[in-house]
Amino acid sequence: MTSRLSFGPGRLIGLLALAALGLSVSTLALRLPTSLWLEALATPDVADIRQMLVRYSYAPRLVTSLLCGGALGLAGALLQMALRNPLASPTTLGVSAGANLALAMAMLWAPGLLAVGREWTAMAGGLAAALVVLALSWSRRLSPLTVVLAGMVVSLYCGALAAMLALFNSHYLAGLFIWGGGSLSQQDWEIPRFLAPRLALAGVAAAFLVRPLTLLTLDDDQAKGLGLSVPLIRLSALALAVALTGFVVGTVGVIGFIGLAAPALANAAGARRVGPRLLAATLLGAALLWLTDQGVQRLAGDAAEMVPTGAVTALFGAPLLLWLVTRLRLSLQRPAGPEEAVRRAARPLVILGGLGLVLVVLVLLSLVIGYGPEGWSVAPDLVPWRWPRAIAALAAGVMLACAGGMLQRLTGNPMASPEVLGVSAGAAFGLILALFVLDSSARGPQLGAATLGALLALLAILALGRSRVVAPERMLLAGVALGAMFDALVTGLMAGGDPRAMLLLNWMTGSTYGATATDAAVAAAAAMVSLAALPLVARWLDIVPLGAPTSTALGLPPRRSQVVLLVLTAAMTAVATLVIGPLTFVGLMAPHLARFLGLQRALPQLVAAALLGAILMVAADWLGRTLAFPWQIPAGLTATFIGCPALMWLLARRHSA
Repeated sequence: MTSRLSFGPGRLIGLLALAALGLSVSTLALRLPTSLWLEALATPDVADIRQMLVRYSYAPRLVTSLLCGGALGLAGALLQMALRNPLASPTTLGVSAGANLALAMAMLWAPGLLAVGREWTAMAGGLAAALVVLALSWSRRLSPLTVVLAGMVVSLYCGALAAMLALFNSHYLAGLFIWGGGSLSQQDWEIPRFLAPRLALAGVAAAFLVRPLTLLTLDDDQAKGLGLSVPLIRLSALALAVALTGFVVGTVGVIGFIGLAAPALANAAGARRVGPRLLAATLLGAALLWLTDQGVQRLAGDAAEMVPTGAVTALFGAPLLLWLVTRLRLSLQRPAGPEEAVRRAARPLVILGGLGLVLVVLVLLSLVIGYGPEGWSVAPDLVPWRWPRAIAALAAGVMLACAGGMLQRLTGNPMASPEVLGVSAGAAFGLILALFVLDSSARGPQLGAATLGALLALLAILALGRSRVVAPERMLLAGVALGAMFDALVTGLMAGGDPRAMLLLNWMTGSTYGATATDAAVAAAAAMVSLAALPLVARWLDIVPLGAPTSTALGLPPRRSQVVLLVLTAAMTAVATLVIGPLTFVGLMAPHLARFLGLQRALPQLVAAALLGAILMVAADWLGRTLAFPWQIPAGLTATFIGCPALMWLLARRHSA
């Protein structure tokens, strides 16, 4: 890191523990007079409900926070050392999301597995997610940023699957979100008794890995020359980290960012050697989660049982990730620019005409052909009910594709898109503000708030990405942080039981079920305005990737053009996000598909991307309402199931070159 804390890890641990202890004492004083503390902890009076709550709820919750925080801190430190990656953690590598998804699937379809032990199911899910991440990044020899980006994709995919399960099983929804959000609420000492011996064994295993991990700090060739089996030690550390994460997720759910924060703070405080770093990360993780949970209980009061602590840790962990992104020395590579293509199309107009024809045919099919109780049928009489959602999906696809293509050219980053960079998350923040703070259900204030949120998110990410070295991964990681903050906020709102949260979940999954004729007309008008603006900014988009000096020499003011492009991108993202939700990946896929067709110039590429985005979203909407009849899969989720594998393929293709 470029800067260090001015005090050592011991003082930092003591400071956090002292703050947590102060909160613990004040919270306990509100629950019980100080004269009864020892009696409540040792031999509580069964007739005094306050003493029983302290003994069997407050005290085990405190111990659980210490155990889970220590486990996640140790897991994060092991992952960072094994992968030589300062941004690795159970959260950023998808281990927690995979474990949570496995538990949700077992809960619904194989509850007998939970009787064997939830920790085994969680570990299996976390291990599967970790193996996918390793497979995606293996060709780059587990390059740190490649691993993190692969973990981001796996986390998003697991999150989309979990959202679909929650949507189709709403009777489990409240419990799933509260528990899955990392609830530390306890009713007895069962979980501390379960965790303590297992974490003690994991600590002993980590102690045996200190010397091998010390050798692993050398180059692979040097470590092998000293007799170290690098793959074996790396996999052993990964397996131990997955086991620790599985224990935590299997008992209390997903606790976000402790595994990232604790090792980062240990490193920043000056812990250099492997042994002290592992110990400091473990103690810092315990102190951080203890402090956070006590803060939740102190601020939430009687509602603390309903507030998942894991969501709160994500809310402070995401800003920490943003802080780390700006201060870590990362080995960054300049990405292939938007002009890279496999070939140049000889007849772009023919390609555009073909795509337009496909879109028209697909829209007609989606309007008149469907699946019902009697199977597939042609039903023209249902067109009045189908056309608003088809047009809304089409318009959203057009705007997301245009926004993605413009972002890729503006940033010089072929992995950029509104969804990946967190611009959609910014629009979602604006929508939440309109719903829960302004208490507005009107489209006008929602659209204004979403546009402002998208613009602020985009400006923040671009500011973080400014550097003498082009840093596309830095911007992607900033997008991960914003997305994590949004997910944590949604989890907290869902756990609170607010009825508007169900509307938020339906919107988040990208459902077009409730699209009205007015919604479709507004979305279509916005899409037409977006398409009409493309010829006006096409020259800018051809010149901007050449750099500021070249742009100025060609008569293009870089700052003014950038502001116009940013506002246009934010507006398109906001409207599309309101229509279809924040998770589609059309903004990433469509521009790449257009480039694969050989369209290199800005205008034909963006028009082709718009047509491809419309095709993808109309197809997703049509498949979503027919594949699982009588249930409907939201178009946003269907597009995510297509988009995440495509993103994995693009990631593997980019880093295998």
